[in-house]
Amino acid sequence: MKGRIEECGAGAIAAEGVLSRPAEEFMNDSNIEELWLMRAIDHSVVHFNLLCSVDPAHLNLSSQDDVIYYKFREKFPNLRVDCVSDDILKNEVAKGEWRQFCEGFKGIIEDYNFATLLRLDSSGEYTEENTTLVPRIQFLAIEVARNREGCNHVKPPPQPCHS
Repeated sequence: MKGRIEECGAGAIAAEGVLSRPAEEFMNDSNIEELWLMRAIDHSVVHFNLLCSVDPAHLNLSSQDDVIYYKFREKFPNLRVDCVSDDILKNEVAKGEWRQFCEGFKGIIEDYNFATLLRLDSSGEYTEENTTLVPRIQFLAIEVARNREGCNHVKPPPQPCHS
């Protein structure tokens, strides 16, 4: 995944213009799926760099963090956000609950349903094993809760020693 991330910088900029066009234009175009993936990876790199450089308790991920957090905890009061699983997020019951939650942000959060990478374990990095794909508003809800509830105190990976 690391090599893939390094390739994404320039590609993500080019993808912005294409991805802003109506989805109906693309059908099942593998090139578009590639651009969406590049944008999601680019977002994950920026997000993790922010977590490693800023106190997450003071980090705002959107202008609507307060509303997102309130509605998230109203809908999912007992959901543990420090460590989630695909089963918790994507089982048949959860899919319906999350769909209703997500649709409540249509027109409020730009690209609310955009595919976004989410770390399953908040103490870890973005790796293939620790990452799942979710709608942007689901990512925002969980990550805002992690920030506010003290779960996002990650440590950057150790830097190699230079001889």
